[in-house]
Amino acid sequence: MNNYEMIVILKPNLEEELKKDVLQRLYDVIDEHGKLGEIEDWGNRKLAYEIQKLSEGNYVLINFEAEPSIIKELERRAQITDQIIKYLVVNKES
Repeated sequence: MNNYEMIVILKPNLEEELKKDVLQRLYDVIDEHGKLGEIEDWGNRKLAYEIQKLSEGNYVLINFEAEPSIIKELERRAQITDQIIKYLVVNKES
């Protein structure tokens, strides 16, 4: 298993319950095939450039351990979720 880091930028005006649901869908994929690590909620921050006419986003950093095969599924779920405006998965060992 490899160590990964995923940064997720959510829309800044999400209700707390909806935010938890969106993140839980990602956590479920990780838990199925790996091990969830430390999660840091950085809160709302200014974006470097506007995305979907938004100038702020809610940043969440997810550390996890998993097989490389689940990264595609994790990215697919992030792409089809409207509340996520950007995401990035990085292999920490590279």
